Amino acid sequence: MIPAEFDYVAPATVDDAVRALADAGEEAKVIAGGQSLIPVLRMRLAAPTKLIDLGKIAELRGVREDGDALVIGAMTSHYDVMRDPLIGEHAKLIAVTTSTVADPQVRHRGTFGGSLAHADPAGDLAAPALALDVEMVAHGMDGKRTIPASEFFVDYFTTALRPGELLTEVRVPKYTGWHAHYEKFNRVAQAWSIVGVAAAVQVEGHTIKQARVGLTNMSSVPVRAGGVERALIGQEATPEAIKTAAEHALEGTMPVADGNADIAYREHLAKVLTSRAVTAACR
Repeated sequence: MIPAEFDYVAPATVDDAVRALADAGEEAKVIAGGQSLIPVLRMRLAAPTKLIDLGKIAELRGVREDGDALVIGAMTSHYDVMRDPLIGEHAKLIAVTTSTVADPQVRHRGTFGGSLAHADPAGDLAAPALALDVEMVAHGMDGKRTIPASEFFVDYFTTALRPGELLTEVRVPKYTGWHAHYEKFNRVAQAWSIVGVAAAVQVEGHTIKQARVGLTNMSSVPVRAGGVERALIGQEATPEAIKTAAEHALEGTMPVADGNADIAYREHLAKVLTSRAVTAACR
């Protein structure tokens, strides 16, 4: 199908983009990589009067260090995120998860911030963002503010961004020396995750000192598996201990049935994939 008619603007700075968004009001849409928005426009599930393209804003791209955190520009492509040496050293879970997103074409065009702002519960990047306690930086006409990941994801395709705000950067605490793995299950290659598990662990000797675990598509928002984390801390990194901890994976989840899986199957996957993700990370 062909999208409905709309006006198009491509600002060169964040300030210009914020002003354009404020002027356009609620009928505007922001396009980052376009991997989610373009299909929606073509099917006319959305018909904005104005499309604001962030592609020309250079300041929204790249990764840099800022003290004990990494700052990832919202328009940084998945491809650049997964290959960035800073992310590989200090936020390995972000790198390994991003490498599983869709296919090479999508990873070259899609953006890190665009995926998070889209807030699809089946999207892969929200779970590691929640698990690692990242912070989202939003810019609006009233200035900028920081939103913890635990407050950013509100509901299906809904975030804490206010009308007129743009997600401009993501601040990721450093987890230097941590091991990480992302395990997901989908029906066919490149499809959305039926369930996914993001796991990062700090291991000393054979003992798990700290653990961070996030679940994909087990609720309308990503879920932090706090019960799994608490059960892992202080345990020997053995298959038995990890499997026991994975029994806590369903705490705080609210999975739904759809054409891909019923609730019982998703619950089974959550436990199995949690065990696999933590085991792979510990190895």
